[in-house]
Amino acid sequence: MTENKKHPQAGIILLMVFFTLTSCTGKNIYSGSEMIPDYSWNLANKVSFEADIEDTLSVCDINLTIRTDKNYPYRNIFLFVKTSSPRGESIKDTVEYFLADSKGNRYGSGLGDVSDLTVPFKTQVVFPVKGIYTFDIKHGMRDPNLEGVTDIGLQITRKKQ
Repeated sequence: MTENKKHPQAGIILLMVFFTLTSCTGKNIYSGSEMIPDYSWNLANKVSFEADIEDTLSVCDINLTIRTDKNYPYRNIFLFVKTSSPRGESIKDTVEYFLADSKGNRYGSGLGDVSDLTVPFKTQVVFPVKGIYTFDIKHGMRDPNLEGVTDIGLQITRKKQ
């Protein structure tokens, strides 16, 4: 019968790895991702993110991550993005992103049949007031059920100064 020995160094190593990984993301203000049910994005369904912004002095970039699989039928995607401030003011944007070249080679990175592409949504943003900012995203394609979109993500990062 063997005795199960504890390794106190393992806990210390895990803590060091955790702090190393989290310190690399120090400029990240918000990061969220929402999975699309059944990888079929209905035209009426929105993906929503709520970012609690406390910093009203730093310049930020807002990026979107679009994850698609082999069933995504197009080279591009149109998105309708509504941004609402804590004051209730809102801005609506229509953006187009290319996900593949003319030969169907996907941009971004990924494993197997899934591709991740992070694209700029807004750059050089300074949030005017503290509070919850809401980002509502809907696809703007003609298909009522857009196949092959697996996830949509939003990241807000503080620019290096």
